[in-house]
Amino acid sequence: MQPSGTRTEIAETTTAMVNEMAGLEGPLLPILHGLQAEFGHLPEEALKLVADRLNISRAEIHGVASFYHDFREAPAGRHVVKLCRAEACQAMGGEAVAAHAAAALGVEPGETTGDGAVTLENVYCLGLCACGPAAMVDGKVVASVTHEKIDTILAECRT
Repeated sequence: MQPSGTRTEIAETTTAMVNEMAGLEGPLLPILHGLQAEFGHLPEEALKLVADRLNISRAEIHGVASFYHDFREAPAGRHVVKLCRAEACQAMGGEAVAAHAAAALGVEPGETTGDGAVTLENVYCLGLCACGPAAMVDGKVVASVTHEKIDTILAECRT
């Protein structure tokens, strides 16, 4: 993943990506995934080009992109901490852990710390129901998250 580029870089990369994938059946999702991988989010300039090239509305693209929670409108922080908020993790104290993490970072779920270090997100099931509360930190799952464990994780992310 590269940081967002200039408008020209975004346009060139998006055009090449759309040209490569436009012939696929249902090209929108692969294109959005490619843009997300390339830029770390879905730049507005890129989405306009995709809509024009695929002859679909921006509203249709917005509907698809907003349905899938991993697509971003803005770049994430250097580290992404996802906290499971599903029922099993709630029953194991996940709500308190999530509130503690938000307070420790000074952000709400879906936000990134002012220094760009950490993006905090809610997810609904990481598949560790027997070992809740669960988290995912930069793509790695963490089981049995306590206040102390989340404090250690957040401290490591902020250094």
